[in-house]
Amino acid sequence: MCLFCKIINKEIPANIILENDDFLAFHDINPKAPLHILAIPKKHVDSFIEVSPETMHGMTTFIQEVAREVKIEKSGYRVITNVGENGGQEVKHLHFHILGGAKLKWGHFSDSDPQGHF
Repeated sequence: MCLFCKIINKEIPANIILENDDFLAFHDINPKAPLHILAIPKKHVDSFIEVSPETMHGMTTFIQEVAREVKIEKSGYRVITNVGENGGQEVKHLHFHILGGAKLKWGHFSDSDPQGHF
């Protein structure tokens, strides 16, 4: 069972922000912004490449609800999902990073090596 499935099953504690029958949102333990929340489906899906349109429909609504819950819907936020090893996915369970609480910079590509990939 993956780390996020254990959080869903309440086997591992998490600082939960919002939860419904299908999705769960909680604070990231290694935040990259003043506000860094992870939103996950309760049904295990390895990554974005495998997610169904129905799940994404529900996830979109859920992420919007999370933004309203933590009051960043007007100030703005960033939503990111990493796919696979080269995309930086560390946990093989679909998750979306919701980052906010400050003016976010865009420096994520400073450590990438684009040679031979275009």
